[in-house]
This record gives sequence, C-alpha cells and structure tokens, in this order.
Amino acid sequence: MTTAVGIVAPVIALNPGTNIELVVLATGAGSLVLSHVNDAGFWMVKEFFNMSVPQTLKSWTVMETLLSVIGLIFILALDVII
Repeated sequence: MTTAVGIVAPVIALNPGTNIELVVLATGAGSLVLSHVNDAGFWMVKEFFNMSVPQTLKSWTVMETLLSVIGLIFILALDVII
C-alpha cells in the first residue's frame, strides 16, 4: 500500500479534480487482494481457527480478495454518485 501511494501521489497532483478520499479508499481496498503467508492476519486466522496453511489459503485469501473486489465496486459506484 505504501508503494502504491508513492506511485499514485504524483499522478494525483497532476489531476486537480481527483477525489482524494476515493483514492485513499481504493488504495486500501487494493491492499487486501491476495492476502497470503506474509500477512500477519493470515497467521492469526490460521492459529485462532486451528487450520492448516492450505485451508487458510483457500478461506482467508479468497475472502480478502472478495472483500477487495466488492470494495472496489462500491468505490466506483460512489465515484459515479459523488
């Protein structure tokens, strides 16, 4: 997410009509895609629910990706409304 902000910030500066709040929300939603073994949340879910790594990949990673895609759709809908 930090890298994405560093890349997107100069582009936003060149486009004064950009809604900064929606960019922040989109960056946050995009940071959730494909959460896997280098994510602390992955390991917490694995341990709390006593799952194996493959089970956690099939559940946690899919859920985080769906959350990210649904968040992006919601943000795009907000962009049309606002």
